Amino acid sequence: MNETQNQRSKDSLDYRIRIASLNRHQSIHSQVMHINNGDEKSSINYAMSFTKGLEHNPETGLVQNAETCEALIDAINGGEISPFHAIDVPTAEGKRRLWEAPTAGFVFDVQGPDAQEVTMAPPPGLGSSELTFEMAEVYELAVLRDTALNKFSELSDEIAGPCERLNKLSYAMRGFCGRPRLTAKNACGDKVLTPGTVFRGSSPGVGIGPYLSCFMLMGGGNTKSSVESGLINYGAQTINQKVPKASDKNFMLEFDEWVAVQNGYSRNNTPKTGTGNYEENSGELKLTFIKTPRDLATYVHFDALYQAYLNACLILLSQKESQDFAPFDSNFVNLSGEFPNSRAGGFALFGGPHILSLVTEVATRALKAVRYQKFQVHRRLRPEVLAARIAKSDNDAFKAAVGGAASTNFENMKADLSDTLAKINELFHTEDLLPMAFAEGSPMHPSYGAGHSTVAGACVTVLKAFFDTNAQLARKGESVCFVKPEIAERDNWQPVKIVATDNDDTLTIEDSDEVITLEAELNKLAANISIGRNMGGVHFFSDYYDSLRMGEEIALGILKDQAESYPYDAFTLSVKTFDGDEKLITRS
Repeated sequence: MNETQNQRSKDSLDYRIRIASLNRHQSIHSQVMHINNGDEKSSINYAMSFTKGLEHNPETGLVQNAETCEALIDAINGGEISPFHAIDVPTAEGKRRLWEAPTAGFVFDVQGPDAQEVTMAPPPGLGSSELTFEMAEVYELAVLRDTALNKFSELSDEIAGPCERLNKLSYAMRGFCGRPRLTAKNACGDKVLTPGTVFRGSSPGVGIGPYLSCFMLMGGGNTKSSVESGLINYGAQTINQKVPKASDKNFMLEFDEWVAVQNGYSRNNTPKTGTGNYEENSGELKLTFIKTPRDLATYVHFDALYQAYLNACLILLSQKESQDFAPFDSNFVNLSGEFPNSRAGGFALFGGPHILSLVTEVATRALKAVRYQKFQVHRRLRPEVLAARIAKSDNDAFKAAVGGAASTNFENMKADLSDTLAKINELFHTEDLLPMAFAEGSPMHPSYGAGHSTVAGACVTVLKAFFDTNAQLARKGESVCFVKPEIAERDNWQPVKIVATDNDDTLTIEDSDEVITLEAELNKLAANISIGRNMGGVHFFSDYYDSLRMGEEIALGILKDQAESYPYDAFTLSVKTFDGDEKLITRS
């Protein structure tokens, strides 16, 4: 090794040690504590815990043998896969489902915060008004599953009923303390949910414009025709924004089917013809732009977790015909080449390949961290299970099995949710069970945190760091794209919104009375993907809210570590967080 190579090797080692030292200092300073809500410890027969895949009692729905749950917890905390293979599980006719990556949170990484150095607040516990409200939200999303997303507006009668039922619950009447929802003010000045605010998320801009982010619909390029096509160029290939049109079938409406699913029996619901689960056209799957909660649930049922954000990145990069279109963060225009008379620009650094690879890379880090929260910390039950507890709350065997305190709490939930449950039972001909959009129900891992939401938080944070989030969605002549606000004002660009029409399967570009920024549409994209899982019945609101912010923290840590690795040109970015703050990332 020559002297130059030797010095480079030494500098590389020094860099890695310095990054590790900075992260260690941050760890000591923050003193992360992993705290669950205590439901598992206080509940008898694991009534409030994740037990999917074990055998369940056909009358009560509780785990049949508590010792198998204890064996599962021991395996989870052991960190190795082999003990899972020895757990006693029901014999299935056909394929069994498997617990998904329960040991991922033990794996180390060399960039960004360690999977166990980020955390989440305890989720709402049994007996809390917040948990009752969260369960009501999931029930009401099932009620609205086939309602047009275009109806989620201030003028909608279809959404008024769910809003009225939700606003009567004590958590709403006390002002949504804890994890805030997007609300409006009524005549008395109280916070209330309205058709234009309900189920939209909790970050800046999510209440502006259509419910669905433009990135779930629009095509690439910067012309009217290319945007309305819904087609995104992916190199020499094309991505179609349409999804298979699921039928209006709902699942797990009978208790015996619910028990079979909890026992881990496979229910394959992949999109294919001949099943009756998806609409067909001349023997082919019918495709549709996302227009209903069921369509959105279908998207998040089968997506590669970073898919929506990779698509958004491809769309933004495809608009960059001019330095004024889909501009990068102004903090590094001298490095990306987006300033007058540039002689060098971005590619491997500060350009397309850099952002495309990073927006997918953070997904793996997010998944490891959230797996630790899911399995080793919280082991929270899924909404489908809490619904079954409510359904069995007046069953004598169930009450005896869970004990007096828990039994009372489940009975109180049922009483508080009586109006919503009446609507559920009327529409779906069930008895308080949660109608599921997916035949197999929830995945084979606990509810809190949410993988989709943590990945959303991480990936969207990277996009917000690289692009100028003040850019506005607008058109001028045949051009349609995100444009610098000063250019939009100077050249009289018209603010627009992207809408999927209800009566046919086309996209339209409509004038907007409000300015829709890139920040708003990216925050909305994260909310759409996260709450789309709630629309399927597999997550609660807090799963989205807290996971999103943990994903953001992971991405900020990775970006900070990357910024430290630039010895010459400083890599500086600004990020507007999901709570509206602005973070500046640069080397120390």
